[in-house]
Amino acid sequence: MTPRKPAAAREGEPLSAHLVAAAERLLARHGAAGLTVRAIAREAQVADGVLYNHFADKEELIALALRAHVRSVERSLPPLPTAAGSGTLEDNLRSYVGYGLALHLAILPAFAGLVAHPKILHRFAELSMPVEQGPPLRAALTAYLRAEQALGRLSPEADPDAAATMIVGACHELILPHLFHGTAAAEIAVPPDFAGKLVATCLRGIAPPGV
Repeated sequence: MTPRKPAAAREGEPLSAHLVAAAERLLARHGAAGLTVRAIAREAQVADGVLYNHFADKEELIALALRAHVRSVERSLPPLPTAAGSGTLEDNLRSYVGYGLALHLAILPAFAGLVAHPKILHRFAELSMPVEQGPPLRAALTAYLRAEQALGRLSPEADPDAAATMIVGACHELILPHLFHGTAAAEIAVPPDFAGKLVATCLRGIAPPGV
């Protein structure tokens, strides 16, 4: 028998989406580590066993909630420059670096403690974009750099995918290792002019000759 939809669910909202939204609210407040089926059920106002009617296990639900949380954070950030040829390449790349740092700092609390839960992280990785495209930020930056290259604002020998990986990877390296140490996002210090130095280093390899 199909379980009764809780009063808290929005009109027309599938119960599975309601459960993901409930789990997302909890992990946004408390992080994903230690998040229990009972806590999610209470937040969603359903019986504990209802979750297993819609998800293979708790790990699948939490992975979906993590992805929803990351998307929510992305929507809250300023839009990325995607129009090739507008502004300066340096300023646009600084915007990508700033976006990457803000994104990683914002989602860090939700992932705190998950190093000890590789099954959840594996499920989350499976929900990401295909490996050949890469994560959304890197894919967006790669597409932007290719468009700039087509306009001649990047060297024809430059590798946009490698440049995007370098920039996004630097943001990863600065923030995500703190997961292993339990450092609060507010305690993470970004080096002075990190974006400027990273962009200058990258531009030395991809700028057109003479620039």
